[in-house]
Amino acid sequence: MTLQETINVDLKQALKSKEEPTLGTLRLLKADIQYELTKTGASELSDTAVMQILKSNYKKRKDTAVEYDKVNRKDLADRERSEAEVILRYIPAEISDEEIQNTVSKLVKELGASGPSDMGKVMGKVMAEFKGQNIDGSKVSHYVKQALSSL
Repeated sequence: MTLQETINVDLKQALKSKEEPTLGTLRLLKADIQYELTKTGASELSDTAVMQILKSNYKKRKDTAVEYDKVNRKDLADRERSEAEVILRYIPAEISDEEIQNTVSKLVKELGASGPSDMGKVMGKVMAEFKGQNIDGSKVSHYVKQALSSL
């Protein structure tokens, strides 16, 4: 079952059980997915595209919760955090730092990278290696810079 189908099934289940935080969040996700479908003209989005929507929504909720905390609106911050937790259910665990470092080292050797000028080439290959998985690009960038500066 695709990620989009999973969200639709879970939305129906939340509707039946009247789980309010889950229901509201899944409705918003479904609306964002529907918007992308309308924009692209496709009948279904790939899991990668849905994952981007999920990550974007998750980041928005986390950032908004921090902003609400700054203005002492704990009630709204808690709501944003609970929505972020619902979204997090659909995002796979992030790739470990160790796995990123090992992949960077392997690809630097394979590509014959000679220094910082090869940053783009190595970054592209590393990100392609983890395509469709939950990976933090800033971590990859850090480890690639580290590996290339030591050459």
